[in-house]
Amino acid sequence: MTSASPHPWQRRALGGYQHLPEWVRRWLAHRVAPSFTVGGLCVVERADGRVLLVRHSYRPRWGLPGGFLKRGEAPADAVRREVGEETGLSVELVGEPAVVVSPAWRRVDVIFRARPSSEAQADQAQPLSGEIEDVAWFARDALPELQEEAAEAMIALARVDRSGLGSAAGPEGHVPPPPEDR
Repeated sequence: MTSASPHPWQRRALGGYQHLPEWVRRWLAHRVAPSFTVGGLCVVERADGRVLLVRHSYRPRWGLPGGFLKRGEAPADAVRREVGEETGLSVELVGEPAVVVSPAWRRVDVIFRARPSSEAQADQAQPLSGEIEDVAWFARDALPELQEEAAEAMIALARVDRSGLGSAAGPEGHVPPPPEDR
């Protein structure tokens, strides 16, 4: 495979670029590079295998708790914050996250698997945000119709689990309870 050589104007532009002050290079990079939003989604699973889903007031179908990261916020912190704000649950993240890039929507989602910090608290999940109409636990074999990104997120996590990258799923495919609940 042969690569085309750059035009003379491209060489001049790149040569000039390297001599620009760093702040100008950054400004140009931000103007030229595609911008994506970054979101965090969380698949919260109880010890019995049920999955927490939320119904957003502005979307049809059920989805996962989560949302956009705040400037400078780590994805893990963002999903813990979002789950708490939307459902009142405190969660422990389990295993490695998956990442889904959606060029059409210019969005990058970091998807985490989690379990409630306390199984007793799990039954107290409720809509706490104006954007959440309903919160419910569903068995994996009885999931309702999901939002597209929720289905993609669950598939992406399953791929991470299958690859053996930090899977916390047990033999039945669900996350075991925390040690203090066993």
